[in-house]
Amino acid sequence: MAGLTLRDVRKSYGATEVMHGVDLDIEDGEFVVFVGPSGCGKSTLLRMIAGLEEITSGTVAIGDREVNDVAASKRGVAMVFQTYALYPHMTVYKNMAFGLKQAKTDPAEIVRRVNAAAEILQITDYLDRSPRNLSGGQRQRVAIGRAIVRDPDVFLFDEPLSNLDAALRVQTRLEIARLHERLKTTMVYVTHDQVEAMTLADKIVVLRDGRIEQVGSPIELYERPANAFVAQFIGSPKMNVFEADDLPASAAGALGRTVANNERVGLRPENLIPTTGTNVAVQGKLELVENLGEYALVHLVTPSGVEFIAKTDKPPTVNKGDMLGFAVKPELAHYFDKDSGIRI
Repeated sequence: MAGLTLRDVRKSYGATEVMHGVDLDIEDGEFVVFVGPSGCGKSTLLRMIAGLEEITSGTVAIGDREVNDVAASKRGVAMVFQTYALYPHMTVYKNMAFGLKQAKTDPAEIVRRVNAAAEILQITDYLDRSPRNLSGGQRQRVAIGRAIVRDPDVFLFDEPLSNLDAALRVQTRLEIARLHERLKTTMVYVTHDQVEAMTLADKIVVLRDGRIEQVGSPIELYERPANAFVAQFIGSPKMNVFEADDLPASAAGALGRTVANNERVGLRPENLIPTTGTNVAVQGKLELVENLGEYALVHLVTPSGVEFIAKTDKPPTVNKGDMLGFAVKPELAHYFDKDSGIRI
């Protein structure tokens, strides 16, 4: 096992720089998740760690060894891709053993590693099957098993669940979490799904436009986002953000302070409390209700035209177009600079 160190890592395609000096420390045995919108550079960064993309400048070290000029096959990493990339003409066993055979590993050792990985992933009964006779979730487990048998220092996952249906995503996510708990190996996982990030990660790295916006534990990013971008990216539904003109006159009393003209206030949907009293922090006209059984997502529009969402225990008993008011505990409000977006 080994940790990872990135220092001023940059990537350019011609004159276009897409990664802008990334610095990151990943401890030995940590589960780190890269998240961010499409095009933010998370997969590019992962591929540079793997050695599949050349680094324009900076250094990548695995453990104590700088690997900038080390071939991907010699870095001690194993990668699981978004597509399963299994050989269709080979059995599950042969798919998992192929890399070891290419490396001229002792045949007895190949048998031991493949059987051990199959037991961990509960695919022992499928070793004689071909990939076409497996479900999507089983194929992804075979792809993970192919990585496990290499006994790498670092596992790299590039959106491994995106091709699975919702139920299989949850199941496979749990299996990956259990795998990390069992192997205690450093894992770096790329996803655009912040729910996956929140449930899997020891540490989350939020990326935007080739730069790191914030690094921290899931709860740190949820409770103390560094800026408005992180605040709205972490959490589902995303945080509502308002300017002073979007709030009613009663907001100052409800929030315990005035929202200045150079500020924006962030209120998470789950922290908004329906109220008919005078402690209204934000109000809006009812547009739509998503009744999801255990809770409801209430879509509203402020008098100034800003859309926002409240997450309530049950749907409101008013009609579409009616005004609804919401209170909030002042300590749960977040404040950001209007221009820079940085947390105040």
